[in-house]
Amino acid sequence: MAMRFDESACRERLLQGAEMLDLALTKEQVEKLLQFLALLAKWNQAYNLTAVRNPLEMVARHLLDSLAVVPHLEGRRCLDMGTGPGLPGIPLAVIRPEIEFVLLDSNNKKVRFVRQAILELGLNNVEAVHTRVEDYQPANGFDMLISRAFTSLPNMLDLTAGLRRKDTVLLAMKAIVPQDELQTLEIENNCRVIPLKVPCTEGQRCLIRFSPAE
Repeated sequence: MAMRFDESACRERLLQGAEMLDLALTKEQVEKLLQFLALLAKWNQAYNLTAVRNPLEMVARHLLDSLAVVPHLEGRRCLDMGTGPGLPGIPLAVIRPEIEFVLLDSNNKKVRFVRQAILELGLNNVEAVHTRVEDYQPANGFDMLISRAFTSLPNMLDLTAGLRRKDTVLLAMKAIVPQDELQTLEIENNCRVIPLKVPCTEGQRCLIRFSPAE
């Protein structure tokens, strides 16, 4: 049974969460985020894009979770690896229109949804690409790579070796701190664990930031 999309309740939670994140959203940004949420809830009924079914829960677990990394964005070009239904890429693109985002995923139905969302939201700073990370050969490099529950840290570093320039920053969004994964890496000196507080959610969240080699 489909969950009803209560726009008023979702708007209230989004605004409350944005305030807790110290993000000043414009009216247009709020409307686009809610439009994306409604589109995700609608498509999810048929295409199973996310295990989260309740739109109100999606506000916290998808929108606010994505927006929690806004202060850590830098550069002009960002690659969202394993974006799924456009997370965190689409919410970030709405908030940071000056950054060019490429959203990459190997799941065709999810990429189709992302392309539809880009079209309906009128986002001219986003491109969706259907391929695997290890097969992706972009014409231009990226200032930042980001992922959300994509793969293990060692595997992520291996897969992105050909995509990272000397000055590229890598951000990995995680739940609990993956101590076992961090211990296997040889670049601890350039790795920083940043705790994230996502409004309206329980449990830990963190951001693993890999800086360019000194």
